[in-house]
Amino acid sequence: QGAPWLNVSPPLPLSAGDGCGHTLLTPHSGTLSSKNYPGTYPNHTACRWRLRAPPGTSLLLAFGDVDLEPSERCAHSSLLLTDPQAGTTYGPFCRNAIPAAPLLVTNSSAVTVLFNSTSHRSGRGLLLSYATSQHPGGIGMGVSPDPPLATCFSVYCPAGCKDIDGDIWGNPSQGYRDTSVLCKAAVHAGVIADELGGQVTLAREKGITLYESAFANGLHSKRGSLSEKRLIFHKACHLLLPACGDVLEVAAFNASSWWLEVDALGQDRAWVAERAALGTAGHSWAAEPGSDSAWLELDLGARRNVTGIITKGSSEQYDYYVTSYRVSSSRDGKNWRPYRGSSGQEDKVFEGNTDSYREVSNAFIPPIVARYIR
Repeated sequence: QGAPWLNVSPPLPLSAGDGCGHTLLTPHSGTLSSKNYPGTYPNHTACRWRLRAPPGTSLLLAFGDVDLEPSERCAHSSLLLTDPQAGTTYGPFCRNAIPAAPLLVTNSSAVTVLFNSTSHRSGRGLLLSYATSQHPGGIGMGVSPDPPLATCFSVYCPAGCKDIDGDIWGNPSQGYRDTSVLCKAAVHAGVIADELGGQVTLAREKGITLYESAFANGLHSKRGSLSEKRLIFHKACHLLLPACGDVLEVAAFNASSWWLEVDALGQDRAWVAERAALGTAGHSWAAEPGSDSAWLELDLGARRNVTGIITKGSSEQYDYYVTSYRVSSSRDGKNWRPYRGSSGQEDKVFEGNTDSYREVSNAFIPPIVARYIR
C-alpha cells in the first residue's frame, strides 16, 4: 500500500539552478537551503524552487535563516517569493531587509522561491521550510519552545530535517539535550520519517548528567554532558504513534544458511540462526562463507505490529557485522513483501552497523504488520 500523498495532483515540486543547496520537497512539507549553507553562499549563483501544495490547501513558509549580504534594495543578493495565483510578491529580502515575521501564511497552493547572488563577501545564505494549511501550528526545525517541565507540546517538522546543519545529543531511550536540533532529534528517535516529516509531540523534563551517543535511523548523535532540561518523545504524548517500545519475542529463527566453523583446535562451532537473538552470549549467527543473498528469518509466533529493529555485530573472536540490509515481511511464511517505507516506490535499504559492538536501531515508518520478518 503506497503512501496516499504519492497519488496527489499536481506533480511533485521542482528546484533548479546552480545555487541550490540541500533540498527535499514534497506536496505536504519540505526544507530548502542555499548552496553551502550554513557556510558562505557562492558568488553569481541562482536557484528557483517551485512549491506546490495539493488543491484546496495553502502554503505556510517558515524562515529558518535569511542571512544575505546587505545592499541597497538587496541588489547584491536577494530572496524573492512570488504567488502566481494571487499575483503577490514577498521581498526582496536580504540582511538589512529581513522578513517581518518568521512565518509567512499565504492564501495560495503555489509559491515560487527565487534566490540570486552577485559578488559578495559574507552571508550564510538561507534556510526555509514549508508546510500546508492541513498542518496548522508551529513549524519547527531548530530548538523547541520553552514550556514548563513535563508539559507536552507539539511542533510540525517538515520533510528534509535530517541533513540540515546542527547537532543532536542523546538517544531514544535517554532523551535529548534541549540544545539539540529538535526535528533532527525526532528523525533520530524514529518518531517521524525524514522523507515525510510530521507532527511531533514531546515534553521537556529535568536534564541528566550524561547523554550517550547512538547511531539510529541514519543519524549519529553526540555524547553530551549535563543539561538543565532534556527533550523526551513520549509514547503517552505522541498521538500519531502506535503503542510501541516492547521487545517482541521470537518463536523461531530460520536462515538461508549458517556457518559451521572448525576452530584451530579442530572443534566445531555452529553459527546457527538461533544465535541471532540480541543479547546472546558468545558468537552470533553467520551465513555460510561465500553465500549470496543471505537472509535471517524471525517467526514472531503470531501477527504483530513491528515498529523497528535493533542490530548488533559479533565480536566473539571475529569482528563481524552487517553494514546494510533490506527487510521483507510475510503473514503466512510463503508470500513475501519487501518493505518500502513511506516512499512506497523502492525497497528501503537500512543503514546498519559500522563496528561489532554498538547497537544500531532503525524505525519502520509505517510499522510492519506481519508474523514473519526477513
